[in-house]
Formats: sequence, structure tokens, C-alpha cells
Amino acid sequence: MTVPGEGAVRAVFLDVGETLINEGEIYGRWADWLGVPRHTFLTKLGAVLATGGSHMDVFEHFRPGFDLAAEERARAAAGVPNGFGPDDLYPDARACLSGLRDQGLYVGIAGNQPVEAARQIAALGLDADVVGISDVWGVSKPSPEFFARCAEIADVLPDRVLYVGDRIDNDVRPALAFGMRVAFLRRGPWGHIQDDPEALRRCLFVLDDLAALPELVAAHNAEPLGDVP
Repeated sequence: MTVPGEGAVRAVFLDVGETLINEGEIYGRWADWLGVPRHTFLTKLGAVLATGGSHMDVFEHFRPGFDLAAEERARAAAGVPNGFGPDDLYPDARACLSGLRDQGLYVGIAGNQPVEAARQIAALGLDADVVGISDVWGVSKPSPEFFARCAEIADVLPDRVLYVGDRIDNDVRPALAFGMRVAFLRRGPWGHIQDDPEALRRCLFVLDDLAALPELVAAHNAEPLGDVP
């Protein structure tokens, strides 16, 4: 008989934005709110990210002194609240989560998101054991404490956890540094703009979508440690 390899994945945690949730329309709605053509807003977003900036720099560019909390309150009062819903879920997300759970794996959703995202994810009814939200946990990526929380919740060693995300800076490098396995998902602006060949070579998987992930994990876990009596 054979036993599973000692590197078998026992838990999988997936990021939220651009991993499970398509943020294109979310940014589009912000462009509408700011009175900026959507293509202009997204072009500026790409340019800012390519030079190491963040999405908050884009808001500041189009509205100097931008106050996110105040603008979110204003949007809510106007009936166009910030956030996401079923239409923003990537079409491969549900099947991926279910395919991983069907293997008996511990499956978590964990990302840098505001408190409100916990309710929004819960409303989607996704097949996951836990939802971890940075603003609820009080710790965010790329802090090692964020990844430690994932391993602790799953009750497995870090090297038995596969973290799936679209950012090299927030997902790939810190998860690898913590001793986790990583699947880099090349989609969304960060996924296509950021690049680090050395870090990607250390990833267990490099993906263009989530469709194949359950099968890839199953194949990896089926690799035998060796024959035993």
C-alpha cells in the first residue's frame, strides 16, 4: 500500500479580491461615483500599481483629500453602497470551493477586507469552513500574523496550508516566508502587473483561473510517500 506524501495539502485558504471576487465592476462603480470615465479610472489604476502605488492613490488623484469612510457613507446614503454581491463572484469560485471541500480539505476564505465584507461573503453562501476578514481579525497581509491565524484556525502546520492569491507582494512572498504552500492566481490588475520569477518558481501552482485547482491539489496529494508494509 502507499500513503500520501508528507507534503500533502490539508487546508486551502483563498484570498477575496480578484481571487473569488471580480473587482472590475466595483472599481467601475467608484469611477461613476467620482465622475470619471471608467476606462480612464482603470487606466490610471494600472499605471499607479505599476509604479508601486495603491488603489488609494488613484482615489486621491481624482479627488484630492479623498476620505474613504466619508465617501462610503455618502454612497450608502445615496443608495449606491460600496461592496460586492453575487454578480461580482467569479464564475469559477463556487465550483472550486466545493471541489476542494469534497476532498475533505479544510477550506477557508481570508483576505484584506473591511468589516462589512464578512456579511457580504456570508450572503453569497459559499462552501467554506471559515471566513477571515482582516479588519475583523485586527491583522492584515502581509503580516506573518495573518498567515499564522489561518494555520491556527485550520489546526495544521503552515507547510500543510495552500494559500491562493493574486498579489505577489501581499500573498505570494509573505505566505512563502511563513512556510506555506502558495498558488499564484494571475488575474486582476495586480496579478498581471506584478512579477517576481524567483517567487513564482517557488509556488506550488501558477494559475490563470480557479477551475483546475481542485484537480491539481488532488493530484499533488495523491503523490505517494512510498511503499509501506
